[in-house]
Amino acid sequence: MKKRDSRSFPELVSEVQASVEEVASFPKESESEAESERGLFFEFPRLLHKLSPILSDIKDNKDVMDTVTIRKAMESLEKELRRAKTLIKSPDSKQPNTWIEDVIQDLGRSIGLVLFASIDLHLDVKEKIGALHKEFMNVRLDASLSLSPSPSNQSEFVSATASEKEIEERTEIEEERTNLTIDDVVLQLKYGNDEEFNFALLDFNESTRHGLITNEWINEEDIIPILVNRLGSCKPNNRLIILRTLRNLALENAENKEKMADATSLSALVKSLTRDVEERREAVGLLLDLSDLSAVWRRLGRIQGCIVMLVTMFNGDDPIASDNAGKLLNALSINTQNALHMAEAGYFKPLVHYLNEGSDMSKILMATAMSRMELTDQSRASLGEDGAVEPLVKMFNGGKLEAKLSALHALQNLSNLPENVQRLISSGMVVSLLQLLFSVTSVLMTLREPASAILARIAQSESILVNQDVAQQMLSLLDLSSPVIQYHLLQALNSIAGHSSASKVRRKMKENGAIQLLLPFLTESNTKIRTGALNLLYTLSKYLPQELTEQIGENHLNIIVNIISSSSLESDKAAAVGILSNIPISNKKVTEVLKNANLLPILISIMTSSPSTLTSTWHWLAEGVAGILIRFTVPSDKRLQLLAAQNEVIPLLVKLLSSGSLVAKSRAATSLGQLSQNSLSLRKSKKSSWSCVPPSTAAFCEVHDGYCYVKNTFCLVKAGAIPPLVQILEGKDREADEAVLNAIATLLQDEIWENGSNYIAKISGVEAIIKILESTTVKAQEKALWILERVFKAEEHRVKYGESTQVLLIDLAQNGDPRLKSLTAKLLAELELLQLQSSYF
Repeated sequence: MKKRDSRSFPELVSEVQASVEEVASFPKESESEAESERGLFFEFPRLLHKLSPILSDIKDNKDVMDTVTIRKAMESLEKELRRAKTLIKSPDSKQPNTWIEDVIQDLGRSIGLVLFASIDLHLDVKEKIGALHKEFMNVRLDASLSLSPSPSNQSEFVSATASEKEIEERTEIEEERTNLTIDDVVLQLKYGNDEEFNFALLDFNESTRHGLITNEWINEEDIIPILVNRLGSCKPNNRLIILRTLRNLALENAENKEKMADATSLSALVKSLTRDVEERREAVGLLLDLSDLSAVWRRLGRIQGCIVMLVTMFNGDDPIASDNAGKLLNALSINTQNALHMAEAGYFKPLVHYLNEGSDMSKILMATAMSRMELTDQSRASLGEDGAVEPLVKMFNGGKLEAKLSALHALQNLSNLPENVQRLISSGMVVSLLQLLFSVTSVLMTLREPASAILARIAQSESILVNQDVAQQMLSLLDLSSPVIQYHLLQALNSIAGHSSASKVRRKMKENGAIQLLLPFLTESNTKIRTGALNLLYTLSKYLPQELTEQIGENHLNIIVNIISSSSLESDKAAAVGILSNIPISNKKVTEVLKNANLLPILISIMTSSPSTLTSTWHWLAEGVAGILIRFTVPSDKRLQLLAAQNEVIPLLVKLLSSGSLVAKSRAATSLGQLSQNSLSLRKSKKSSWSCVPPSTAAFCEVHDGYCYVKNTFCLVKAGAIPPLVQILEGKDREADEAVLNAIATLLQDEIWENGSNYIAKISGVEAIIKILESTTVKAQEKALWILERVFKAEEHRVKYGESTQVLLIDLAQNGDPRLKSLTAKLLAELELLQLQSSYF
């Protein structure tokens, strides 16, 4: 073998490209006038012009590896071009059609070598090379252009020249392939390094294509095991050639397939499924070709990772590989174990097929496996879309005990997804489940627990309300069931009672004594059942507060307070607090019981130890606490307000204005407004001599014009509550506006309206109040107008804010709620935009 030249691969290709362009230009300069002398001379440059852009593609393609094979192929092309250049320039070449056909076909063979060696080229470039290769090889001298016999000496010279060039210019690839004997091929396929193996493989494929190698020789020399064995050790380009070679051999006859069907060969092929795109595509194609052998689909399913890789390819972006992977999965699914492996990998169609059309044992096997799988929501969705719910319901309704049990557990796993719940409801499953729960047949008792779990999931859908008696039936089962079933029934009842359209169901639950039935569960030692009862009581308390008050006694209230103080579950605390917050505030007896139970310090302790990350449960708890505090801050009971203030309620309420949910903010604002109503009467006058020690100047309040203290006078200014209240008005959500404005309005009582107006203006509160006139509730608009009317009594504020307010006021007067007409007109008159005698009054 000659020593490899020092040119880089791009340099080599560039020089070949330059030779192509040089040779292509020669015929154009020919002065030959005879038509017959121009025949193939015109065809030759046309073909060469097609070759040049292909060489550019090869040179610019970063994926092309500088292998010995492609370099030799390119050098072969270079030598053929050199020979063509020599012949064209030869002064004795007067009749080119006598040798040009040979030159074109020799170039075609070199192009073929480039094609075979270009493993890493993109498919479209390969197709261009293949098409051009065919064009070169199909060129023939047209008989109509044949020349008259040339002088013998010239013919001999041309023939001799061509013969000498054939010998002299033979490429190294051709030399090596010609020198390889059959024994050499076998030895180099077995033991050769990557380059030697590559040459032997090329020779083997070329010889096979020309029929020089028989199947008998392939079998005798164990070529297939040799090739399979080399898959694990050779480079990517050679692995790709091996796979294509094996596919060709597999198509030859069934005996070749059998030789690839042993476990060792299949394992080697499966490894190729994990490699690059082209190798994966060839490997899955070969496995598909082999899949008609029963031994193959039996063995493939047992090879670790095979089915997972096939499912991944099926879901991949390569359409050819995906299609073949799907076909192969379908072929493998004839085995039930393979179908189960596919389901575990996220491919469920074979499993659903067995549920629909398999034997009774196959159906049970599939359902049991599905019940044990750790399904994601995406998997549950796929199973539902593929049709798994319907055959499982059919199994439950018509099968024997084992079939019913496996179907129920599978449906329980699927019912975590709302879409599948809807499918269960549509199938009429609810009635069957309730009938099962009422059954006293001992054989069916094992089915009651999964049935109750499925009912709990189904109850999350409002569609369950189609059956108006379902809640009553569940209530009647509560005392007759095991703890597990009780827990699921409580979950189901809570979901049903919480549906917005369940008013009739809730009324029936009340009539059937639901609250009285649930209260004893508050002392249940089973924490899950107690949690279920708490949640259901909380839901009912939102819709049936009066009924709750009638049923709940002092003992129950103390039990609930004890749960708040001692439960380790934050959700239980939140539900218990929520129940108490829903009891009407007008019930003073409840207030007294809660005060005596020291509820306030318990609540403050819980809220001051809030987590760094506020969860949805914490927000639920905070809403309930804020609701209870409204009870302890009613303005009619200053002693109760003082108790609340002494227990640090006010700082907590101010904190909730910034960190709570909208509901918590609204409730906190309500409590702060109630407290602030009494601040004016509780202030210490600056003229008073109530103490021998003069008060601190820091205690003086610019709004109340006296000395204020948070714990004694409940002053919102000293508590720092007004800025966060204004921030709520500046926000996007409007649910808390009315409570916030009511709290701010307490700073504008008759005696202090001017001080209050100045303070609100100082903290930029007026702009926020004006802004919310655009979009909020009528009651909030009414309170905002009342506040602005007081603020605009001061000329300074009329001048500053009047112009920006008047447009909104005029729009409100013309298009707003009729209830606001009078207030709006007064404000416009105050801004001197409407006469006091206007009919708007």
